[in-house]
Amino acid sequence: MTSAPPPPPLAGLRVLDLATLFAGPLAATFLGDFGADVVKVEHPTRPDPSRGHGPAKDGVGLWWKLLGRNKRTMTLDLSTPGGRATLLRLAAEADVIVENFRPGTLEKWDLGWAELSAANPRLVLARVTGFGQFGPYARRPGFGTLAEAMSGFAAATGEPDGPPTLPPFGLADSIAGLATAYAVMTALAARASTGRGQVVDMAIIEPILTVLGPQPLWYDQLGHVQPRTGNRSANNAPRNTYRTADGKWVAVSTSAQSIAERVLRLVGRPDLAAEPWFGSGTERAAHADVLDEAVGAWIADRTRTEVIEAFEKAEAAVAPVQDVRDVMTDPQYAALGTITTVPDDPELGDLRMQNVLFRLSETPGAIRWAGRPHGADTEAVLTELGLTDGEITSLRKAGAL
Repeated sequence: MTSAPPPPPLAGLRVLDLATLFAGPLAATFLGDFGADVVKVEHPTRPDPSRGHGPAKDGVGLWWKLLGRNKRTMTLDLSTPGGRATLLRLAAEADVIVENFRPGTLEKWDLGWAELSAANPRLVLARVTGFGQFGPYARRPGFGTLAEAMSGFAAATGEPDGPPTLPPFGLADSIAGLATAYAVMTALAARASTGRGQVVDMAIIEPILTVLGPQPLWYDQLGHVQPRTGNRSANNAPRNTYRTADGKWVAVSTSAQSIAERVLRLVGRPDLAAEPWFGSGTERAAHADVLDEAVGAWIADRTRTEVIEAFEKAEAAVAPVQDVRDVMTDPQYAALGTITTVPDDPELGDLRMQNVLFRLSETPGAIRWAGRPHGADTEAVLTELGLTDGEITSLRKAGAL
């Protein structure tokens, strides 16, 4: 006989996702991927705008299928008396609430931390906003694009003679989603010791600044402002994208000195590796023109397959520049199970999407279902909460659901 597999690591954790768009909801998705019971709470007539972002199939938003996975969905108008009372009942049995209203909005509805913590002293309230809960910008509308601009990311991204460049996807939101999930788990760990919940104040402008590295430290100590360098690095070279003979592209990185030496030997330029300046990453970066010319010319004479095979044989670092078509068939992603199939979605059938973020050897996460229709689980959630059919009907008539 085989024993039953252990429950997922976050089984029994109850999460209310009141947030919209990306950073807050993504944090809740990460928790749901590892077993948390996540209930997505949306306005009855204004669902999460992510349902309408990007391409759709048969009128069903595909981004929502990813962002809403492993969540049950219900509707609730928090600005109504019935909605407020129902949320407090839900909060009394929850472990975590994730919200991204502008500061003061929950308080306006008498659903601030004072009321929520009174209903459940063990509750963790994650508040995800563009600029945080206080400060001169706190009440401004905030989106990831603004964080990408304010943090220094856009200023350092792009070609030297080009404009600051924003990413074509939700970079700052995604980083903030990861950080929020981490913050929630940290608060839950603290609760295990103190018995009390607390507020997580997550400003989207902050995590992206952290992942930009030591730029503030460089400026503080040296007055150094990182310039735009395109695909090059100010810290090492050769580091760039290079076109192959068959019109494809590869990326080369030489962050380690030994790798840089291998690359130059491979391309037939050991003389450059013998130069006095080659022993320092910063000095190599100062000679990026000559290094790019040497590496680029060698790569340009070979197909992408030939380049990658030669780099692998030389134990040098290279990767193909792939678009999503390549990602879907890449053998390394296939081996890791990075793209997985979610079967039998009731709206769209089988779906392929990114798998959970990491692999646990004993208690792995899983995608149990893709994003569900707006309000699909309202009755089920409220019945579990103990509401009668009559109470649910009354809430609907009052416009709370």
